[in-house]
Amino acid sequence: MQKLSFAILLLCSYSKATMAQATEAIRLNQIGFYPKAIKHAIIVGNHAKLFYVIEATRHDTVLKASLQTAIKSPFSEKYTQLADFSSLQQQGKFYLYVPSLGYSYAFVIAPRVHEKALQAAVKGYYFQRASTALPKQYAGKWARKMGHPDTQVLVHASAASATRPAGTKIASPRGWYDAGDYNKYIVNSGITMGTLLATLEDYPTIVQRMPLNIPESRNALPDMLDEILWNLRWMLTMQDPADGGVYHKLTNAAFDGMQTMPAEATKERYVVQKNTIASLDFAAVMAQAARVLRPYRKTLPLLADSCQQAAIKALQWATANPHVYYTQDANNKAFAPAITTGGYEDRQIDDEWFWASAELYVLTQQEEYAQTLQKTLKQSIPIPTWNHVQALGYYTLLKNAQVMSPKLATLLEQCQNQLLATADALLEGQEKQLYHTVFGKTTTDFVWGSTAHAANQGVLLLQAFRQTKAPKYLQAALANLDYLLGRNGTGYCFLTGLGSKSPQHPHHRLSEADGVQAPVPGLLVGGPNPSQQDHCVYASSVADESYSDHVCSFASNEIAINWNAPLVYLLAGIEQHYR
Repeated sequence: MQKLSFAILLLCSYSKATMAQATEAIRLNQIGFYPKAIKHAIIVGNHAKLFYVIEATRHDTVLKASLQTAIKSPFSEKYTQLADFSSLQQQGKFYLYVPSLGYSYAFVIAPRVHEKALQAAVKGYYFQRASTALPKQYAGKWARKMGHPDTQVLVHASAASATRPAGTKIASPRGWYDAGDYNKYIVNSGITMGTLLATLEDYPTIVQRMPLNIPESRNALPDMLDEILWNLRWMLTMQDPADGGVYHKLTNAAFDGMQTMPAEATKERYVVQKNTIASLDFAAVMAQAARVLRPYRKTLPLLADSCQQAAIKALQWATANPHVYYTQDANNKAFAPAITTGGYEDRQIDDEWFWASAELYVLTQQEEYAQTLQKTLKQSIPIPTWNHVQALGYYTLLKNAQVMSPKLATLLEQCQNQLLATADALLEGQEKQLYHTVFGKTTTDFVWGSTAHAANQGVLLLQAFRQTKAPKYLQAALANLDYLLGRNGTGYCFLTGLGSKSPQHPHHRLSEADGVQAPVPGLLVGGPNPSQQDHCVYASSVADESYSDHVCSFASNEIAINWNAPLVYLLAGIEQHYR
């Protein structure tokens, strides 16, 4: 009788609940879960004992279970409890209910549950295209006029050469706007393109038939490859044909205003200083592209060869100019006009040498690249960022072990050992973490672009899974995806346009100036960043909660192409492995 009375009470309270009444105390992946995968939610607090999973249509209770022992936050006085409903494999739409707290956002349990999120994250690059209009049939309400044709770009004084003196006009169209601004940067395109090309190579069954509804959708190529080519063809224009060196960026002298649409942004644009790191990133991408494009030679008959030649020339320039670094302040003292857009300055160069040499070795098997690999191999690998790309070389070498010379067997073994050691270090103590994810163990995880750090951790874990087939790595990668999609200290699904609670005001000129209330979809915002470099208003300074959904907040709410890329890889890998 007591059980029946509670069931009636639960049903009555549920029938009155609405989405607007979802409690912030229940944090979970707002997209959903695979039927046979681990399913976790986090309850903020330490007093609840039971939770229920409610079927959304019939209001049936399909699972009742106990919450786990509370864990105290290392960053604040908050506690969390784990709700584990992995045993539920029934497909459908559900809510999670905790007495005295309320209902979660709705979620689904279904195969291919992240397919739409993957499509959205890749389509996000289409919305970032420069040098083209976005017609309504492809962009919907985010349609816009063409801006930045970039057919009359000036060679900046810092980039001048005998064949291209300052003021020379060159054509450098296409490419993606880098982030919330309208400029295009080779260094940041490096890790972005490396990660996207790897997605195409590693998970072809997922991405080759994925429809994006872009202008090229009717051609013979996968839509994702067409999108990648939009940026690849721009990158090729950033190489000086006379000597093979690569310009650092194509940019305005200063950022455009936040209310400026591309068609209204008509300031002069420049290519800025050739340098070693840009040339090495370029060489790595072009060598990787040459390999990945080989199966498409019938449709793209010359492009793979052009990419290989461009990669070799760029590496030759870097070899002849091994310590030319981009330093914006120094350039501005020597050259006019001053350039004040994103610096992407980096003086640690061994990782770029390693990545470029790895890609060129796998492509050509030439001894000179093997020698550089041995010289630049490190004792450990950091999680990748735009200025730490060593791991990208490891990923390429390990998945192409069959073409490696026996002389490099020791190096290959070292790469695998370091990869697995890094993955195991991530896994250590995961069950004791506040949100039961490998991300967020310490405040050092919550950097500028912390969501990309979580995604790149997931990519590394997927690489470990590909090497070992050990389920623990796949499960941990999925947990980090859950973090990005809602199981976190803010309760946000950090991907615009998806989930029940997603960012509405990203630091993104296209979203701010287009007159459309909803932000451009499919873009991963930066996430919690307790450094708060933008000095905007934040609700909290606690590391895992330090996020502001405000256009002011470039430190926590901007988007960037290199942040979307590991999310794309993570989503594609999770989708393939859980199929």
